[in-house]
Amino acid sequence: MTGRYVVHLPVTATDLARAKMLARTAARSLAFLAHVDPGETTVSTEDDQGVRHRVFCDRRLDGGRRCVLRADHETPCTARLPRK
Repeated sequence: MTGRYVVHLPVTATDLARAKMLARTAARSLAFLAHVDPGETTVSTEDDQGVRHRVFCDRRLDGGRRCVLRADHETPCTARLPRK
């Protein structure tokens, strides 16, 4: 036994794009908690939960940080969200 548990919080959305947006928002809003790993956030269809879609790029950057942009971004990776 590893002593680690993963919390699965079912939330529904009408399509994959909305599901990813909701997952990114939820993960970022909880990222201040030390045990939350936003980079591992995925979504799946309700009836095929074994097929998961990544929400964040999560690519390793120099200095050990990870990219915080969405999984399918076309801009260069970054460790911080751009300010608006």
